[in-house]
Amino acid sequence: MNYDNPYKDDEKDLKAAKSMDKISKTVFAPIYPLIAGQIKKKFNITKGNCIDLGSGPAALSISLARISDLKIYALDASKHSFKIAQNNINDQGFDIRVIPMMGSAEKIPFKDNFADLIISRGSIFFWEDLIKAFNEILRVLKPGGKTYIGGGFGNDELKKAIFKEMAKENKSFSKKGKGKLTPENIQRIKNALDKSNIQKYDITHGDEGFWIHITKE
Repeated sequence: MNYDNPYKDDEKDLKAAKSMDKISKTVFAPIYPLIAGQIKKKFNITKGNCIDLGSGPAALSISLARISDLKIYALDASKHSFKIAQNNINDQGFDIRVIPMMGSAEKIPFKDNFADLIISRGSIFFWEDLIKAFNEILRVLKPGGKTYIGGGFGNDELKKAIFKEMAKENKSFSKKGKGKLTPENIQRIKNALDKSNIQKYDITHGDEGFWIHITKE
């Protein structure tokens, strides 16, 4: 199953964008530098073009920019997230290398063979057409390009701490979070990958989270 996209309703979009921005700067704050470090360690892609799909407030984009020389395009379908990301990027002094843009995974606004790296944390569960999105990702990747797409909290200890903290304000958070990675949902994602034009990928699913690593040959 996929989840309702709040950006289709302006009021819900604004509320969701503000909420994600607040969480990314508080409870979720430790996960972004951790995941950015894991991305760098896995691929050692530190130069070239990177696209962050469903970037929200651009927290992961900014964290990756801190430890690399990548030019990162923070792409999101929400106009309110776009504005928030723009402010966050400017506040952190990364306006030269982190570029906020509007767009979706199903229609990525870049030419073929553009990106050395495509990353995404959490947005895959909101993609309306997984097969179309995966084909777009393959199109935009350069030969030899890689992806780090999925969801996670960096490690199990941090995940447990975040779930405990989030439950204080939102009792349904744990249920919603676990519901995204049910066996049925994971299988749905795998089926879409196999039906897409992608020839080579692997999936890691453990303490670091659920991540899809596509390679364009």
